[in-house]
Amino acid sequence: MADSLLTPTLALPIPGARLRPWRQSDAPALAHYANDRAIWQNLRDTFPHPYTTEDAEYFLALVADSQRDIHLAIEVGGEAVGNIGVHFKSDIRRRSAEIGYWLARDYWGRGLATAAVRTLSDYVLGNFDVCRLFAVVFEPNYASARVLEKAGYALEGRLRKSIVKDGQMLDSRLYALIKEE
Repeated sequence: MADSLLTPTLALPIPGARLRPWRQSDAPALAHYANDRAIWQNLRDTFPHPYTTEDAEYFLALVADSQRDIHLAIEVGGEAVGNIGVHFKSDIRRRSAEIGYWLARDYWGRGLATAAVRTLSDYVLGNFDVCRLFAVVFEPNYASARVLEKAGYALEGRLRKSIVKDGQMLDSRLYALIKEE
């Protein structure tokens, strides 16, 4: 069971798949799967490319010390193949949280990302004083937009020329899931 609300282990509706806290022993798998330009292309610049074992070890130390946000490995068959996290906001946005995720290319198209987003979203809305979860998707990332839509998120708007990635100005799309009270 969960160590705390911020480090749960959650079953996914896909055989052999679950969300669980990251472990230091995940560093080799994390470095292997995260070192993919197609993943980097759709994430913030704080996610490095190339992605090295040192980057993995740094990330794992960072999430081990996190006392505010959720950072979970997407595990399939005992191996960490992706990441999903929730960043809780503060001040006037204290009832909002941002969800983000990535999944190894070998696991794309299997419904795993949708299951992970749906499961973690339900968990957060059911266990925290959050009424709004949101995600920002880069315009070219139609697959991630579809994941959010299938997980129940609604498109709220297009943010024109809102991000710079790999030297290009891109639009992004804002999706949200609202807890009806």
